Amino acid sequence: MGVYAYALSWAIPGFVVLIIAEAVAARIMGVQINRGMDVIASLSSGITNILKSLLGLAVVIVSYDWMEQRFGLFDIQTTWLLYVLAFIGCDFAGYWSHRFNHSINIFWNRHVVHHSSDEFNLSCALRQEISAIFGVFFFLKLPMAIVGIPVEVIAVVAPIQLFAQFWYHTRLIGRMGFLEKILVTPSHHRVHHAINDIYLDKNLSQIFIIWDKLFGTFQEELDEEPPVYGTLTPANSWNPVVLNFSHAWRLAVDAWHAQSWWDKIRIWFMPLGWRPPDVAEKYPRERPPVHGRKKYDPDASTALRVWAWVQFILCMLMVYHMVIGFGRYSFMEVTWYSAYLFITICSYTLLMDRHRLAVPVEGIRLALAAIVIARTGGWFGLEAWLPGGITAMMAYLTLSLALTLYFTFLEPVRRPAAD
Repeated sequence: MGVYAYALSWAIPGFVVLIIAEAVAARIMGVQINRGMDVIASLSSGITNILKSLLGLAVVIVSYDWMEQRFGLFDIQTTWLLYVLAFIGCDFAGYWSHRFNHSINIFWNRHVVHHSSDEFNLSCALRQEISAIFGVFFFLKLPMAIVGIPVEVIAVVAPIQLFAQFWYHTRLIGRMGFLEKILVTPSHHRVHHAINDIYLDKNLSQIFIIWDKLFGTFQEELDEEPPVYGTLTPANSWNPVVLNFSHAWRLAVDAWHAQSWWDKIRIWFMPLGWRPPDVAEKYPRERPPVHGRKKYDPDASTALRVWAWVQFILCMLMVYHMVIGFGRYSFMEVTWYSAYLFITICSYTLLMDRHRLAVPVEGIRLALAAIVIARTGGWFGLEAWLPGGITAMMAYLTLSLALTLYFTFLEPVRRPAAD
């Protein structure tokens, strides 16, 4: 986990620089690709994924190391060619895990947050899940284990293959000529994120587009069919918990209403979108039209938007503070720090949603911070960086609670929270 934290210490600044560069380029080109609240929601979801990973909350049912030791038939010498083979193998497994996520009801809940933005930009690339606790697609790497590719090679290749999927989440790059035949490009991935009928569940490859062309899931971006982004059933929230679990909640409600026990069980494993016939008839759900739909945009004054950015930036700085000091913290300190950051994100995103739950959640955050300071006499070494940091921390949290109360109860809402 220390290696992961070290990688993040470099990746986080890199992602931030690229997102800012994209925003500047979009402004110069006169293209609207970002909305402030949407960007905050995307990056906040990315933070929750980081916290989950740092806490080791993902459960690996069967590890690659275990498979390679028991089923590996060959002892292969590590060469550069082996890294290339491992990269191709990881990408092949990635295509199929991605395809399963888009095909089966319960697996869609692992992935829906990544598609939940109404926009398509580099920040939405970081909308990553906290709901995929169990690693259920381990069997997809079994062929590599049988061949005997060492776990050390996979450990190097897997994060590279993951980070290489960041750059093509953009509307600013058009078609890329010959590369369109080999690699996943922004054009290909715009199709993947679109909810137009012709684009649904297409272009599932991660690095090499060849998998889609081989297995019948390829669709070219059409000039006459501009992509519309989001999900068919919008979550209508900026909060990462809602974004991660709204689909599972709908499945649970349908399972509860179903008369047949068989339907209560199989709904979770049926193709994406399937509902028990009696439930669909009794509780119909209307989906907004694809074309002409209004983007989620709850009322927010300039002051609230500024405060949301302040909250996010301070949260991001604390995440980076935890990442670069990860090796010095005990597991319990990481747990306390992660809990505080998670509650912080829940608080300000609920406030962005104009939801009254923001007030009690903000109160919990203040109480949790007070407990940490009382128990440890500090804030995870902050006072070594910032003299008077504890006083500043408590002043900030008190101000945050006051502003949450103001925005929730005193500032008028000029229009409905969800269009």
